[in-house]
Amino acid sequence: MRSAHETELDALARVWFQGWQDAHAAIVPTELTRARTLESFRQRLGDSLPDTRVVGAVGSPVGFCIVKDDELYQLFVAAEARGSGVAATLIADAERRLLDRGVATAWLACAIGNERAARFYEKCGWRRAGVIVSELDTPAGIIPLDVWRYEKTLSSAPA
Repeated sequence: MRSAHETELDALARVWFQGWQDAHAAIVPTELTRARTLESFRQRLGDSLPDTRVVGAVGSPVGFCIVKDDELYQLFVAAEARGSGVAATLIADAERRLLDRGVATAWLACAIGNERAARFYEKCGWRRAGVIVSELDTPAGIIPLDVWRYEKTLSSAPA
């Protein structure tokens, strides 16, 4: 577990792009799929680099997690590392970082229909709090998307 390096933006963008395609492309509107290009993920990572932590050798990350305010904003793991414990390591680190920021209740958004991610979050102690509309910023403008909102109380050490 370490901080992301600017030199890894391309490699991290590939992890995000492929993971997003695997988990979201079939369950979100086509306009959002068109907007989520490799370059768009690279740009978003560049904007979030100070809040991004990764697992894997420098230059060869296999997963990353971004926290933003009180939100576990993004968590993606390369296909070859899924099931290896990387995601659990990333989520525990994110929970610690949020707790260190003074966040008592953290939240995350999960695409409706992303059952694999939903099962993982629930296994890690997150609970589905309901459905919210997430306003996703894209080069084509804002795309509203109904998502599951998950929450977790971080008043004690994360799982």
